[in-house]
Amino acid sequence: MSKVRKHQQERGWALLTAVAILKPAMIAALKREWIDGEKIPATGGCIVVLNHVSHLDPIAAAHIIYDHGRSPRYLAKSGLFTMFFVGTILRGARQIPVERMSADAVGAFDAAVEAVRAGEVVVVYPEGTITRDPEGWPMRGKTGAARIALETRAPVIPMGQWGVQDLLPAYSSKLRPFPRKSVHVKVGDPVDLSDLYDRELGPDVIKEATDRIMAAITVLVEELRGEQAPATRFDPRAAGVKEIGNPTKDDA
Repeated sequence: MSKVRKHQQERGWALLTAVAILKPAMIAALKREWIDGEKIPATGGCIVVLNHVSHLDPIAAAHIIYDHGRSPRYLAKSGLFTMFFVGTILRGARQIPVERMSADAVGAFDAAVEAVRAGEVVVVYPEGTITRDPEGWPMRGKTGAARIALETRAPVIPMGQWGVQDLLPAYSSKLRPFPRKSVHVKVGDPVDLSDLYDRELGPDVIKEATDRIMAAITVLVEELRGEQAPATRFDPRAAGVKEIGNPTKDDA
């Protein structure tokens, strides 16, 4: 377990409220293993990127980031902001709404870039949604995290996480608290994108940055699972699987 750091910045009522409600619940529900958490920068703007296996992932990620002295800001799907209590907390904690699969996502990009430049920790799930890979491996990444990183030149900190899906499986609304589950989160070294900074920001450069980010996350997940990921990352579009929403349900 990596060493916990004290907070050095003002946290605000919304974050403190969320911590007071969620942290005890997560401690009760999950045994935690934080590995190399000290690799989360103690100060300065950065982009934290990690794999997505459960709707509880943001709470688990916030837990390790908070335990290491930082206050996370998320790109969260806009629908959450329409829920009275959840939306109030999200807005109070200055989280960033994003309209997925929409041209309006550019506003979220601008807000994320501004937050990173202001010295904050912005958390991005590069897959854009819970993985569609049948075995839960990181799938093909979207370009948002890479674009933010190339625009700001801030450190990209990869995390691999595994176990929270045992408490709340993907797209399930039913918790499985017994027996008590374990979550493991491993933080990696910053993803080196420095050779891409001065190249023209075209599709090839953005794809290369995205591939490096997903590769760094996948290595960490492999270490946690003690298994090797498939040689080719799952691509929902190529597999004919819908990219947002519950893939097990029809739209009708």
